[in-house]
Amino acid sequence: MIGFKINAKIVKVFDKLKYSSKLRLKNLYFCNKNTQLNLKLESNLIFFKKKYNSQGSISSKSWKRFAKNRLAYFSMWFLVITVFVSVLGYWIAPDSTPYSNEQCLEIATKKPGFKVTMLHLRKNEPEVKSNFFERLLKGEKSNFRKIPISKYHIEDANLIVSVFNDFPGERSEELSFSIADILYPINEKVKPQLKNDQVIYEDINGKTHSESLNAMISEVIKSNIVETPFWLGTDRYGRDMLSQLIIGTRVSLSVGFISVFISLIIGVLLGSLAGYFRGFIDDIIMWFINVVWSIPTLLLVIAITFALGKGFWQVFIAVGLTMWVDVARVVRGQILGLREKEFIEAGKALGFKSFRIIFRHLLPNVMGAVIVISAANFASAILLEAGLSFLGIGVQPPMPSWGTMIKEHYNYIILDKAYLAIIPGFAIMLMVLAFMLIGNGLRDALDSKAIK
Repeated sequence: MIGFKINAKIVKVFDKLKYSSKLRLKNLYFCNKNTQLNLKLESNLIFFKKKYNSQGSISSKSWKRFAKNRLAYFSMWFLVITVFVSVLGYWIAPDSTPYSNEQCLEIATKKPGFKVTMLHLRKNEPEVKSNFFERLLKGEKSNFRKIPISKYHIEDANLIVSVFNDFPGERSEELSFSIADILYPINEKVKPQLKNDQVIYEDINGKTHSESLNAMISEVIKSNIVETPFWLGTDRYGRDMLSQLIIGTRVSLSVGFISVFISLIIGVLLGSLAGYFRGFIDDIIMWFINVVWSIPTLLLVIAITFALGKGFWQVFIAVGLTMWVDVARVVRGQILGLREKEFIEAGKALGFKSFRIIFRHLLPNVMGAVIVISAANFASAILLEAGLSFLGIGVQPPMPSWGTMIKEHYNYIILDKAYLAIIPGFAIMLMVLAFMLIGNGLRDALDSKAIK
């Protein structure tokens, strides 16, 4: 019995040892496994580059912030459409003659939506043809004279028309034109003749032609008697208001672009020199800026305009020479804060020239503020041009300008035809408002503190 108990105790001891050894083996296995996993993770971190998840560049973040500003975003697209309309002005304007200056006093000061039947009478002169670019830039001289008519009838080889008359109690004037004279440039000294339903006429080159009367009448009714709509009405000279407004867009945008470009060249150059070199150069430039700043802008523009003369290009220069002061002050202030930064000190230590540091390292960092102030200057340039044209010292007739349109029709404001002055005034308001909203949107979008 004693031996049996001793053997039982020995078996239990061996069982405990066996169990503990199994636990040790298991722990050792798991430790080895964890060690291998840690080694793998460490090797991945050492030998494999961690993938970088980019959240976009600063410019893309700025664009997203700008797009979230609905007013600024829609204003940008409004300006894009306006630029497109101004570039294709003569191609989309109803009146594609130079300066959209086709006058017809019989239909003067008609309200928007007015429609009238027009007789297109061929001018007795050689046909004028313009290529794509000439028409795009200057318009195309019309080969027809347009006469508004109220009714017409045909007698033999002549077309008898009643000129449009909107005055009650007055008799309409009747005019007679030869069918051949309506369709072709003929020799006025030789009267067309009708023989056996054939019209015989002589053109301006002295050549004699003969055509069927019925065919010529059909052609006149089909192509030369046209109902013409005036969607925005007509001005006091009978010109199409929509065409004047479209071509006038070119003047406003051109003045804005060129004057802002001139102000940027002068303002950025003087502001960067004053802010970087400081000292005597800064004192001289700031004195000049303060002198120009003290003169009222409109009076300075008027003085420069009188010195340079009235005209299209003179307005660009006059407005541009008065708007550089704001740009110079902003650029100077920005560069004064950046010139003490470490990257500028590093550029000086590397031996970079001053102009390289200014144009390669400083100016790119101030472009955000310059863009914002340029948008505001663009709006100011449009207002200045409209004011100069209204005063008669800006763009000169017959070139259409929104300011000139207001000047010619401001007397109608107290009458029942106030739209003649309100339409161009509303166009100026929309253009200026669009640039101001874009400027505010750019200011918020380019704010480095708001970009995360």
